Formats: sequence, C-alpha cells, structure tokens
Amino acid sequence: MRFRLPLLLVILASAFLPLAAQQSPATSPQPAQLLQRALLGLSGGAPLADITLTGTARRIAGSDDETGQAVLTATATDSRIDLNLPSGKRSEIRTNTNANPSGSWSGTDGVTHPIANHNLYSEPAWFSPHFALARGLSSSGYLVSYIGKETKDSQSVEHLTVSQQSPGPESVRALMQHLSQFDLYLDSSTLLPLAMTFNIHPDDNALLDIAIEVRFSDYRSVNGVQVPFHVQKLLNNGLTLDLEFQSAVLNSGLSARAF
Repeated sequence: MRFRLPLLLVILASAFLPLAAQQSPATSPQPAQLLQRALLGLSGGAPLADITLTGTARRIAGSDDETGQAVLTATATDSRIDLNLPSGKRSEIRTNTNANPSGSWSGTDGVTHPIANHNLYSEPAWFSPHFALARGLSSSGYLVSYIGKETKDSQSVEHLTVSQQSPGPESVRALMQHLSQFDLYLDSSTLLPLAMTFNIHPDDNALLDIAIEVRFSDYRSVNGVQVPFHVQKLLNNGLTLDLEFQSAVLNSGLSARAF
C-alpha cells in the first residue's frame, strides 16, 4: 500500500528538512528488550485485546472545574472517551492505523467535529499504557530509542521514545516521526510506566507543539494484568483531566461498532 499524506502535511514537511538531515538513532536490542520486559510486567504474559475503564473524571479547562462520570475504552487500534459532566456530555473517538487514521470529538452541544489529521498520529489510547508499549514492539514501522536513566518526580526512571517510521521523502519522514513520537518513563525498579509525554498541535498549525503529559499511578492487578486506576493528563504542565477508575474490564470482545 502506498503511503499518503494530506497535501498540508507534505507542505509542512519542508520545515523538517534540517531534522531529516540528522541521523536517526538506530534500533538496538536494548530498548526493544526493555520495552518487552515492561510489557510482560504489565500483562503478566496474557494477551490484552481490549479494555474498558469506568470511574470518575475531573475536567479542568480555564475557569471550568467539574467532576462527573467517565467511560474509556480501547483496543490496539481504537479508543473512545465518554465523559458525562454537569455541563453535558463530551466524547472523543480515535482510530489509528498506519494507512488511514481518523478521529472525531463532540462537546456539550452534541455536534461532531473531525480531529485535525496531524493530531491523529499520537497515541490514541494514551490512558492505557499496555497498547502504547505493544505499539512500540509491533512490526508496523515503529522505532524505539533508549534515552537513558533519569529522575522524574523524585523517582528513578528509564526513558524511551517511540515514533513511527514512514516511507517517502526525508522531510516527510522527519515530520511523521515528530508527529507520532511519544516518550515513556518506566519505573527503574518495576518497569511499570509512570508517565508518557507527546505533543498535540493547533488545528491550523502542525508545527506548533503543545506539550501533553500523562501520569499513571495506583496500579492494581486485574486478571493478572497491571492496570493504572489513577490517570492524570496535563496540558502545558497544567492538570486538565484527572481520572480515577473504579472498575476495569479486560478482553470483553469489543467490536469496531463500539467506537
């Protein structure tokens, strides 16, 4: 299948020519092995086909600060977030395939809006680290790099990056690597993911980065799988979504119609 990008992204890719000229880090056994150990620790060796998380959500946006109910679902390629807040319902649906990622969101007015194409290459199931780790180990053109041992929030972590590699001109490859990259911070002792970072962008500017950080805590065993029951999402270092789950259902047989 030929790789295609919207014309806008092809034009924007020219801004990444200096990046393309830099040598990309080669995949070595070390980051892949580290990622495999982390995924094994999360899954306990059991396959995870889908997950449904139910709990409470605190949403902070400017002067708005409200708490309601949340249901988040994910598979290897799809994700859905449904929030039922005092102000109304909010939803986001993502499908991430190499060939044709798509997504939409709706606010309290119920009107559906498409997600800008350049924001569809980041990790769709950011609230469930299992799928992010598995994506990095997939054979669908992802590059894993080991940055090193660091200290994050007073904890020793192993820092890795994962990005999608694509065919095409060097400038397009560099842009795609940038749009798809996410950073993982694994607890040095347990290798459980403590945080994930990536960038989103304004609808009209794929080159302007807006920093997102996701923090994972309160891991609990569900059918032998380690699931974070507390997930926080920060935008430019400010808390924007605080999720506390009461239940996690695994491998329920979610179909594409659920998204």
